[in-house]
Amino acid sequence: MAYNLKDKLVVAVSSRALFNLEEENSIFEESGLDAYYKYQLENESLPLDKGTGYRLIDNLLKINTHFSEEEKQVEVIILSKNNAATSLRITNAINGYKLDILRSGWTSGNDISMYLKAFKVDLFLSADEQDVISAIQNGVAAAKILPSHPNIHNSLGDQVRIAFDGDAVLFSEESELIYKEHGLEAFIKHEKENVDNPLNKGPFAKLLLTISTIQDKFKNQDSPIRTALVTARSAPTHERVIKTLNVWGVRIDEAFFLGGSEKYEILEAFGADIFFDDQDVHLDLSSSVVPSAKVINSKIEKSNNMNSG
Repeated sequence: MAYNLKDKLVVAVSSRALFNLEEENSIFEESGLDAYYKYQLENESLPLDKGTGYRLIDNLLKINTHFSEEEKQVEVIILSKNNAATSLRITNAINGYKLDILRSGWTSGNDISMYLKAFKVDLFLSADEQDVISAIQNGVAAAKILPSHPNIHNSLGDQVRIAFDGDAVLFSEESELIYKEHGLEAFIKHEKENVDNPLNKGPFAKLLLTISTIQDKFKNQDSPIRTALVTARSAPTHERVIKTLNVWGVRIDEAFFLGGSEKYEILEAFGADIFFDDQDVHLDLSSSVVPSAKVINSKIEKSNNMNSG
């Protein structure tokens, strides 16, 4: 019987998002592809350090310990522009860390995004901005993993903790655009007038809904996934968010409406294994305390001091 990826949470991750390959990437950028391939082949047995996405992937895979092999809920796939020959260093690192990753794709420099739907991918994480944009254009939730800091690799435990920004991440950018174009008063007025109209779904709404289906399997015990909404919205604009989530029938375990104050301390206290946001002003701080990834909106340019998200 063919293995079915359709009913699982499928996460595709690039090798540079999972492992620290910044030195190798510098060789590629400075000396070219042949020098990069040569280095990887010569260092095939050299261990790799954990990258920004490692902590999330490690804890996601632990969810499967609650299920039989046939019923496991999470599938992680390596998708990389490496070629098959240089892939051995990556697979050696996967085996060395005992990560249950069985599926991979190696495209020898070709566009990865065309294969995401074939693998039924719910989330794609990459350190390459163009790969992320291509994934988004192919209708897949994707984010750019930000550079790693040594102090972010230790999780609070085996429970997966995922934190989301609101506007332009879980929800559409409609309200954020009103803030940007017309200011805070217009934004508040718009949200109060539309408090009973659910926000449109953003690029990561489907991912949240998929996570919720896993959480529903643990109604009588602690779920292996915990989610948080960390948004710069505040009263009264938070009401529309709460009502929207209720209409979606989705569960958010913790919600923080910060009114424009800093997010990073909340994220550190929550113990996020990943934080998804679309604004550099928040990510520059959050990435120093928790693994962080940028949700890129290729349609509009964001202002770094926007506070509606």
